[in-house]
Amino acid sequence: MDYATSFGLVLPELVLTAAGLILLMFAAFGGDKTGRLVSILAAVALGGAGALVIPTLVNGVSGAEAMAFNGQLSADSFSAFAKLLTYLAAIGCLMIAPGFLEARRAMKPEYAVLLVFATLGMSIMVSATDLMTLYIGLELNSLAAYVLASFLRNDSRSAEAGLKYFVLGALASGILLYGMSLTYGFTGTTSFDGIRAAQEAGLSTGALFGLIFVLAGLAFKISAVPFHMWTPDVYEGAPTPVTTFFATAPKVAAIALTARVALDAFGSVPDAWRQIVIFAALASIVVGALGAIGQNNLKRLLAYSSINNVGFILIGLAAATAEGASAMLFYLAIYVVMSLGSFVAVLMLRNGDGEYLETFDDIAGLSSTRPGVAWCLLILMFSLAGIPPLMGFFAKLEVFRAVVEAGLIPLAVIGIAASVIGAFYYIKFVKVMFFDEAVDRATQRGSGAQWAVLGICTLLISPLGWFLSRGLELMTDTAAAGLFAGV
Repeated sequence: MDYATSFGLVLPELVLTAAGLILLMFAAFGGDKTGRLVSILAAVALGGAGALVIPTLVNGVSGAEAMAFNGQLSADSFSAFAKLLTYLAAIGCLMIAPGFLEARRAMKPEYAVLLVFATLGMSIMVSATDLMTLYIGLELNSLAAYVLASFLRNDSRSAEAGLKYFVLGALASGILLYGMSLTYGFTGTTSFDGIRAAQEAGLSTGALFGLIFVLAGLAFKISAVPFHMWTPDVYEGAPTPVTTFFATAPKVAAIALTARVALDAFGSVPDAWRQIVIFAALASIVVGALGAIGQNNLKRLLAYSSINNVGFILIGLAAATAEGASAMLFYLAIYVVMSLGSFVAVLMLRNGDGEYLETFDDIAGLSSTRPGVAWCLLILMFSLAGIPPLMGFFAKLEVFRAVVEAGLIPLAVIGIAASVIGAFYYIKFVKVMFFDEAVDRATQRGSGAQWAVLGICTLLISPLGWFLSRGLELMTDTAAAGLFAGV
């Protein structure tokens, strides 16, 4: 394949690269006053990149025709779905940020530029079909994320979050690199196709250790137990728009990358990694649920909720089938909408002095003082708990159905039983907002962009979202088929 064809396949990445560099120069010469304009232009660039991946998803492109740069990247329907979801989440995070950053006098153009480069890294991650491009995309995303976590220079919590994320992220990168080196040493290649072919006769002990270390490094990126320890602290300390970004777009990219590594590179030996994924799934569900019960800070609680939901997503991956991959992507799309809406609702809680509120004490009786936010949060929390007829219920139904069809009935039973634990802390939101005595602390209104994002997210996961679920299911089926085309 010639370079012209390869460049055509990675056109979304080229758009983001050009946009990031141009906006960086624009920010350098324009100064802080260009912050809002740079955010708008960044959202336009992300929207343009998203429009470019839609034909790939609709046409179900896969296999050799999707390969770019001699098999380094795959612009198939699977990566197209993950990119589209990532770009939309990033646009949502750009929309909600100006109100928060301007209130803190921190509305700088660097925020949007960093977010574009982080999204570029995620775009490379989901297309990677080689360990080298995998690591390049992962580190491009991570380096931007470390800076975003500590974006509020005068906030000690933000600085602490950035430092913790950097130190633990560097540790995870080292673990991942060690696993990649073992995998290369025992298979003789860094290509996913070559790794899969080398293991068709069986998995050697050395390659098994490589697989374990690779999955351990990726588990950190998706906040799966036992590599979840950074999540509550970073989510609490980082600026809320950044926390929203961490909980949505990078989560999509990391989970999509994990699925490609497991089902593509190690797809010929599913029994070798399935038990690892099952343990991480069940441990994440239980630890996420139990860890959230005692939390009073809303962002820390939503961090544990994120860990809990990763467990359900990994249940779909454990099936190691096209149906399981489709269910995983279906759940992932709904999870992004629920998380985005939940964090936006928290972002809209401000008192009369403009200070942001983050605890349960601050939302007591919210239904009588801010009924719009309270009712949106009620729908979002019930959906996260998996209560029908909200879309969160159908997402859980899809992943459990996939593992039952794969013959993993005990996993489905344990997962369903463990999901009951999480309902407690989601219902706590409702109890505090609707039944506790009102404190009337959240008095300031959210911006129009924040209301737009919250309203759209609430409608999408409400029973009205069911009318769109068939289209989403068709897209996830097409994406999963693209991933299994070369397996």
